[in-house]
Amino acid sequence: MRVGDPYSGAWWEKVGENGFQAHPTIMFRGAHKLTLDVKGRMVMPTRYRERIAERCGGKLVVTVDKDQCLLIYPMPDWEEIERKLMSLPSLNPQARRLQRLMVGHATDLELDSHGRVLLPPNLREFGSLTREAMLIGQGQRFELWDEARWNERRSEWLASETDSADLPAELESLSL
Repeated sequence: MRVGDPYSGAWWEKVGENGFQAHPTIMFRGAHKLTLDVKGRMVMPTRYRERIAERCGGKLVVTVDKDQCLLIYPMPDWEEIERKLMSLPSLNPQARRLQRLMVGHATDLELDSHGRVLLPPNLREFGSLTREAMLIGQGQRFELWDEARWNERRSEWLASETDSADLPAELESLSL
């Protein structure tokens, strides 16, 4: 933990209540084909296991996404998102809908000694996950898709024409 005098411009590195670093630099990227076993367990790719152990001691949260995939977050990142979601105005119908979906379906997961997590049946059903799946790294989280649905949606996205008038201002200046 770095400590400095706040009056001299030095900064503090905050460590969360659970002992994990508050502002991660650990990023998840890449697409990985996975196979779920008959019990609904998936094996986390080896390349992510050490990062997950460092970031959250193997504790993850899975929830639903409106694209009918599952979102998987390291626990500290999920806790931050959950706080933001629950601070939204409860009288706003869109905010309540988002809270009900994301927080209402959030389920704790833990990597076992073989690097597996057990996905709850109701969430596997929501994501239409059977056997073949795709794990997509998205920075601080993962998306878990049924492989056929992922391939279909990816093809749709690649085939769609994007009109620059539809782009948010933040994307118009992005160079890739």
